Amino acid sequence: MKKAIFSFVTIILIAIAGYFFYSSYQEDQRVIENLQYTVETHGAKQTDYEFRPFKTSMTLAAIGDLLIHSTVYNDAKKDDSYDFSPMFKDVKDALKSPDLTIANQETIIGGSEIGLSTYPSFNSPYELADTLKDVGIDIVSIANNHTLDRGEKAILNATSYFDKIGMEYVGGYRSEEDKTRIRVMSRNGIDIAFLSFTYGTNGIPVPKGKEYLVNLIDMNHIKNDITNAKKVADVVAISMHWGNEYQRYPSDEQLRLAQEIADAGADLIIGHHPHVLQPMGWLNREDGGKTFVIYSLGNFLSGQMWDYKDIGGVLQVEIVKEVTGKDQTKITVENPTFLSTFVSNTHQRNFKVVPLEDAGSFGLNNANTVHSEIKDHMFQWLE
Repeated sequence: MKKAIFSFVTIILIAIAGYFFYSSYQEDQRVIENLQYTVETHGAKQTDYEFRPFKTSMTLAAIGDLLIHSTVYNDAKKDDSYDFSPMFKDVKDALKSPDLTIANQETIIGGSEIGLSTYPSFNSPYELADTLKDVGIDIVSIANNHTLDRGEKAILNATSYFDKIGMEYVGGYRSEEDKTRIRVMSRNGIDIAFLSFTYGTNGIPVPKGKEYLVNLIDMNHIKNDITNAKKVADVVAISMHWGNEYQRYPSDEQLRLAQEIADAGADLIIGHHPHVLQPMGWLNREDGGKTFVIYSLGNFLSGQMWDYKDIGGVLQVEIVKEVTGKDQTKITVENPTFLSTFVSNTHQRNFKVVPLEDAGSFGLNNANTVHSEIKDHMFQWLE
C-alpha cells in the first residue's frame, strides 16, 4: 500500500516538474522569437534609411598685413607691457562677427624677451597676439619675407605662444612634424584647410635641414599640399605672399601663379605683401569650378603712411556647402564684400584702424572721395 502511494506521488511530482519544464521551454522560445523579430526589424530600419540632402554656410573674413613698426609698438606700450586693443576698437565688430577670421602677421611675434625690433628686421611683443585673439582673429599666416628676420628662436617663441593662447598659425613651423599637420578649422559643418607660402625671406637663407621654418613658393609643393588638404577638408584657402611692393595691380607672375593654384583645386586665394590694395576677382578652373582671389589686402595696421599704404580692409565671403548625395558635395564661394579701412595717427601716436568711410573724423582729407575710389578699385574685376 505504501509503495503504491509513493509511486503515485512520484508520478504526480514528475508530471508537475514536466509541466514547469515545458512552460519554461515555451517561454524561452517566445523570447528567442521576439529577439529574432527585434533584430530583423532593426536590420530593416537600417536598410530603409534614406539620405537627406542638406545645405549649410559659413562666413570667412581676411585682413592684410600687420606690420608692427616701432612707432606702433611704442604707442602700445603701457608701463612694462603693451596694449594694442585701442588700435582695433573701431573695427572689432567687423573682425568678430564672421564665423572665422584670418590675418597676415607680417612681423614675427617672438616676444620682448629677445628684444623688440623694427624695420628691416622685425620682432613684435606677445601682447599683440593676445589682442588679435581678443578682437576675433582665429588664425594667422606667418609665411612672409620677414619670417626669418630674428632667426629660428623667434619662430619657436611665436609658435609656442600661439599654442599657449589657442591661436592657430600656418606657413611657419617648429618642426617637420608640425609642418605636416594640415591646419583645418570647422564652422557650421564646413571644414576649411589653410595653407600659406611666401616668395622669399629678404635674402636670409633658410637653415639647411630646417626648411619647415617657412613655406617658400614652389608649385610642386603647393599642388601637393592642396591635394592633401582636399582629402581632409571641404574648402582650401591659401595665403600667398607675392607681388611687387606698392603696386596697385597684380604682376604677371601673380596672375600666372593664381591660375595655377586655382587649377590645382584651391577655392580661395588671399594675397599679401604689396602693402597696398589690389583688386579681387574670379578665376575659372579646369574642373569647371571657380576660385575667388584677392591679389592684395594691403596694410591693416602698420607705421607706413600716405600713397595708399595706410589703407586696407576686411574681406568677407560666404562659403556654401551643399550635399546632394553620398560623395556628392558642392562648394561655392559667394557674396564677397569689402570694408575699407584707414590707419589714423596723430604725430605717430594714437594709432587706430577705422572704417575708411569714417576716416574724415580721424584726419583723412576727402575721405568720402577716397572711399569711393577704393570701392571702385577693389570691385572693378567683379562687375
